[in-house]
Amino acid sequence: MTKLSVNINKVALIRNSREGNLPNLVQIAKDCEAFGAEGVTVHPRPDERHIRYSDIPALREVVTTEFNIEGNPTEKFLKLVLDNPPAQCTLVPDPPGALTSSQGWDTHTHQAFLSDVIARLQERGIRVSVFIDAEERHVEGARAAGADRVEFYTGDFALTFPENPEEAVAPHTRCAQLANKIGIGVNAGHDLNLDNLRYYKEQVEGLLEVSIGHALISDALYFGLQNTIQMYLSTL
Repeated sequence: MTKLSVNINKVALIRNSREGNLPNLVQIAKDCEAFGAEGVTVHPRPDERHIRYSDIPALREVVTTEFNIEGNPTEKFLKLVLDNPPAQCTLVPDPPGALTSSQGWDTHTHQAFLSDVIARLQERGIRVSVFIDAEERHVEGARAAGADRVEFYTGDFALTFPENPEEAVAPHTRCAQLANKIGIGVNAGHDLNLDNLRYYKEQVEGLLEVSIGHALISDALYFGLQNTIQMYLSTL
């Protein structure tokens, strides 16, 4: 069974557009779980334009399924994660001003750095996933660095999927087969939606978890949060 983790960044973005606490991020996280989500994902960025660093302790306290914190492992980010240990930390190589996560790690160039960060997180009992493009060499590099999982960047897949689904998913299929062979878990995220999710899951062997935010929250504007989460679970 592939788990659905709901990324609530876009909810925080709406909250931050006004003063106050509407919508209430903690309540949204609790409701996502009550509606069937098997995890909650957040991605605090340096400018705190959506998830704020101050949100993390309160969310860490209420999430009872799987709390996943994504981000670029700066010292400030690592302190936040180590002080509020989640079930999983996903390492993402975002530059400070990045609009969204659109590129994975070069796990060979940065292997020594990743090995150190991964070890520090694992010492606190945190499962570590490394965000990568779907290339075999990056799967191997993540495994060599000691990661528990990789998260495939699926933006390119989503872009190509409408015209050529087989070509779009082929690198992900190959990389998942390799990951399963060498003993590293597979997650995926970015631009997965109700149109492409089922096909992706069927073609990617051993997919453990998907993290979905933008599309899911957009769908919830029409269908409601509870219905939308159920629709994604049904698709999986």
